Amino acid sequence: LFYILPLIKEWVAIESDSSNVLKRPDLHHMMEKAAQKLRLMGGMVELVDIGQQELPDGQTLALPKVVTAQFGSDPNKRTVCIYGHVDVQPAKMDDGWATDPYNLTDINGNLYGRGASDNKAPVLAWIHAVEAYQALHMELPVNVKFIIEGMEETGSNGLEDMIVAQRDIFFSDVDYIIISDCGWLSRRPALTYGTRGNCYFFIEGPKQDLHSGVYGGTVIEPMTDLIGILDTLIDPNGKILIPGIREAVAPLSDEEWKMYQDIQFDLENYKNKIGVDQLMYNSKVDLLAHMWRYPTVSIHGIQGAFSDHGTKTVIPAKVVAKFSIRQVPNMDPAVVKKQVTDYLHLVFSKRKSPNKLKVTMVIGAKPWLADTQDPVFEAGKAAIKRVFNVDPDLIREGATIPIARTFQDVTGKSIIMMPIGGFDDGLHSQNEKMSRYNYIEGTKYFIAYLHEVSLIKKTSV
Repeated sequence: LFYILPLIKEWVAIESDSSNVLKRPDLHHMMEKAAQKLRLMGGMVELVDIGQQELPDGQTLALPKVVTAQFGSDPNKRTVCIYGHVDVQPAKMDDGWATDPYNLTDINGNLYGRGASDNKAPVLAWIHAVEAYQALHMELPVNVKFIIEGMEETGSNGLEDMIVAQRDIFFSDVDYIIISDCGWLSRRPALTYGTRGNCYFFIEGPKQDLHSGVYGGTVIEPMTDLIGILDTLIDPNGKILIPGIREAVAPLSDEEWKMYQDIQFDLENYKNKIGVDQLMYNSKVDLLAHMWRYPTVSIHGIQGAFSDHGTKTVIPAKVVAKFSIRQVPNMDPAVVKKQVTDYLHLVFSKRKSPNKLKVTMVIGAKPWLADTQDPVFEAGKAAIKRVFNVDPDLIREGATIPIARTFQDVTGKSIIMMPIGGFDDGLHSQNEKMSRYNYIEGTKYFIAYLHEVSLIKKTSV
């Protein structure tokens, strides 16, 4: 405890905000710090150059290098690859933090600080797992590789190209890829076997600014058209109205229904946590299914609309609506793009408006789903049972973690998500934290997992 807490405090103190170009030196420093730690442990470490980032003004900026490391290369052992990131979301006291977000603060057994849970503590817990074997002069039961990036919070710029380039080199002998960039659903430990994808759309209608008192009632306003179109995406009960979307979804099997039924999840606690009086669904299974394995439409905002304090009587010149559709098996973003575009143009044509409509899909991330019967999950279940003395919940994430699908598609390896973050850690929010219990017991869990993976028999090809 006296060793690991100063280390996470040191890492959290680095303002490795990947969204702020002015913080790029801090981000480079963070990558060097991670590489230095792995070198001191005796790992074979590389800092891989992944190129430049083009900024909106046309300038370029060096992307933070990706850290790779290797411990052991015994061909008779299994090889696991740990993925993590050490960049963070923006944070400042003015956002409503109770403590300095970059000064790790221990309050009642919780370690508060930006990046504590997402994702610096989980990365360090894996590093400590390797260190534990070294400290006990025990041979690692498996070969361990690390791939640590610094741009996850802004889309993992450059990482996919690096993975493709390293597929037959760094990843050639990897059996399993492990991601610990998520959290538990309750106080019961969990293994994550699926995430939703995401299709993000812009719909826009350009015109010129007009005074509403002078021109209101004489023109067909772009904002009115836009609101009318948005209203046709989804009904009050959450049903998506775009033809073909719901029909593409893989049906909920009896086995999956039973799995959801057994998951520890309290609807009242969930309502209190997010501050609402009523949820869309009243049963646990229905809510989890719509959170994880059904598509959803979310409207995020309208660019160009007046949103400041006070009043402004203007008919906006150009309005851009932003909405997304979370993707699930068996949806295909390319098909969804056509379905959405065709539907919106059809709806718009019925308005007989002289305004123009443009539909653009700016993100098309696929969902990821793993086989929970894969030996890599059996090893996870055994490790959780050994350390926490409970059987884990098998859960999915409603959010999108594109790197999982990238690893799966590019490398063909088995992927597992092994969270140690708590359900109340506040990822991306004010007062983000990692409990000392989860950090320390999570490290033990990772140690046990390396042992369990070593028991998976290698089969000759």
